[in-house]
Amino acid sequence: MLVEILGDWPMWARSGLLIMAALFGGYVLRWIIQWLVQWSIPRSRIPWVHSLARHVATPLGWALSLVLMQLVLPFALPEDWLAVGRRGVWVIQILVVAWLIIGVLAVAEEVIVANLGIEQADNLRARTMQTQLRVVRQIIVIAVLFLAAVAVLMNFEPMRLLGTGMLASAGIAGIILGLAAQRTLSNLIAGFIIAFTQPIRLDDVLIVEGEWGRVEEITLTYVVIRIWDLRRLIVPIGYFLDQPFQNWTRTEARILGSVMLFLDYRVSVGEIRKETHRLVSEHPDWDGEVCGVQVVDATPTVVQVRLLVSAQDSGSAWNLRCALREHIVAWLAEHHPEALPRTRAFLEPWPGDPQ
Repeated sequence: MLVEILGDWPMWARSGLLIMAALFGGYVLRWIIQWLVQWSIPRSRIPWVHSLARHVATPLGWALSLVLMQLVLPFALPEDWLAVGRRGVWVIQILVVAWLIIGVLAVAEEVIVANLGIEQADNLRARTMQTQLRVVRQIIVIAVLFLAAVAVLMNFEPMRLLGTGMLASAGIAGIILGLAAQRTLSNLIAGFIIAFTQPIRLDDVLIVEGEWGRVEEITLTYVVIRIWDLRRLIVPIGYFLDQPFQNWTRTEARILGSVMLFLDYRVSVGEIRKETHRLVSEHPDWDGEVCGVQVVDATPTVVQVRLLVSAQDSGSAWNLRCALREHIVAWLAEHHPEALPRTRAFLEPWPGDPQ
């Protein structure tokens, strides 16, 4: 029927119409599949559907269009162009399938992370799983892209011959490439090690190069740290295997914070202790675990008093420390000004000076 209808059409018109019909048919099929998925999945899983629509719908539509195009090519192209057309469509289809696989991996990661409870305050296990998933997905994406590139090149005869010729010098080429990419390969290996040994995780609080920040992104070659003032510190991933750094959330999110005060010897530590307990017990960032006041040092001029408190995470601890420091300093200035540090001098008359 299709041949009888289009048999008298010019070749360019017939080809254009069939190709446009294949593209449109793939879009319609994608829309039907998307509608069926939305209709059949319970409302509790709607986020999965949104993730599928964002990552998979477009490559799926192209894949379906290319399948239809393979079917209509015998009617759209003359015999001498059919083999070339099929090979071109096949090459594009390989790339689209790789795109589709990458989208499915992204959906799988989002769905798993959504069920880990990453938004909880004590989310150590969730961040561990998220970090491993992120790095494993990146490794699989690189492998998929590599295999897709190989599959595309193998469709062209000159590339096959080139590959055969390169096998003879594979040893020398491997040595040269290994030396040239030594740093890159070491970073890739470091990324794989970090994904499973977990010295750092996503959302960990770190002190790196004297900067305080949270791990925002981990790739196979570098780590992005969001510093407290919203700057981003980009660190090669190998740094975390070669250099020391502080991880404030390595085993748990809960953390201790201290406030150091330098006060006069006449200070009443008991009064400070009572006022500190009163303030901390009313502050929403205190986790109810640790609240202590101790004299930790004494110099010839002042004593050093440490106020030690705990909070559920580093951000809460920072806010609690700042509020405690501000309140205690103001409270001392108002109620116990004799406790503020001062410099004392004893003046003696010089012999011979008039009295």
